[in-house]
Amino acid sequence: MNNTGFLNVYKEKGYTSHDVVAILRKLAGTKKVGHTGTLDPNAQGVLPICLGRATKLADHIMAENKTYVAEVILGMTTDSYDITGEVLSKSTTLVNASKFAHAAAQFVGDIMQVPPMHSAIKINGKKLYELARKGEVVERKPRAVTIHHIYVLSPEQAAAYHCWQSEAHPSLQRFFIKVDCSKGTYIRSLCADIGTVLGCGATMGALTRTRSGIFSLESAKTLDEIRSAASTNDLHNIIMPVAAAFPYPRAKVSPDGLRMATNGNALPNGMITIIENELHVVHENRKKIWLHTPCGDLIGLFGRAPEENTRWCAEVMF
Repeated sequence: MNNTGFLNVYKEKGYTSHDVVAILRKLAGTKKVGHTGTLDPNAQGVLPICLGRATKLADHIMAENKTYVAEVILGMTTDSYDITGEVLSKSTTLVNASKFAHAAAQFVGDIMQVPPMHSAIKINGKKLYELARKGEVVERKPRAVTIHHIYVLSPEQAAAYHCWQSEAHPSLQRFFIKVDCSKGTYIRSLCADIGTVLGCGATMGALTRTRSGIFSLESAKTLDEIRSAASTNDLHNIIMPVAAAFPYPRAKVSPDGLRMATNGNALPNGMITIIENELHVVHENRKKIWLHTPCGDLIGLFGRAPEENTRWCAEVMF
């Protein structure tokens, strides 16, 4: 069975991203399994998983924009910026919906964000959360991220995205936000920053990732659904082929260019033929193509050579 491709996994609360990878290694029967962006154990939602040779495309998946729905709990700050952390302060200040929306809107655009101590970022070879568990706090440099949109949702709207009010601190005021953002954005940090602007402090409660690139909540499969498919040898039916995840045009290399292509060498335009009946999926003016052998076997992902239109260079070889 060909288990190369992507699985759109719905990660439930209680699992780490590493747990999901370990489970899928057994179900898919391959050691080559990797996730494309960590979700905390307390979070849920879309977790794209790469299988087989598709692990070579993990960085391409991680580079895509993300969408989250988060619960913002006002009047409390924690050391982890979410409800799993130690409470640092509390406030009884109440905020109306208009004031909250105005504060959240200030973070739309290109912003600098300080990663939380409880994160997987490495400083001097040590993951921040490992240092945090020892009670250490180190200086973190702000990182550039982009917030494309922030929408304030009603509790009912948030529930439609599988994001419900957390049971912790039920007496505190809370709002729900839907955030479209770039890779590397920490929603916990965003919640804490909104609380700082409001002057009452805030921490993140429930969190659901609803989208990662083309992978959406609607098409995500739970681990039980994936186990069921594997038990009936139907796993291949829910694995997305690599070309479907990146809808670049298909192309074939000429026989005289085959050796160069399979060795990962750059190819002149004359050795490549883009399949005309698939031009409706042209992406970025044909800057990338899925290159195949004359017999139709996938060679890899090739892109235009920088600042020229005469050659194609290998980006990911299969």
